[in-house]
Amino acid sequence: MERSNIRTRLLKEINLIPEEKLEELYNFIYYFRVGVEASKGTPERIMQFAGCWNDMSDETFADLNEEIITRRQQAFFGRRNDEIDLG
Repeated sequence: MERSNIRTRLLKEINLIPEEKLEELYNFIYYFRVGVEASKGTPERIMQFAGCWNDMSDETFADLNEEIITRRQQAFFGRRNDEIDLG
């Protein structure tokens, strides 16, 4: 879809939003845009985090790694159940 067409459709939808909800919509759009801009990090900005775990103790790193594994299993278990229910 063309960029101007999307913008026109968005503006039409915004005009249909009740006045009392416009501030919420503005906040959503503003923080969405700020997040998009922040995610466009330069390689230098991204690389400042390289090696940030070097000073972490082996025990802390093992705990973190275990936590990541557990959370991934929980997330994928929930997704698999959703897919089975839809099947």
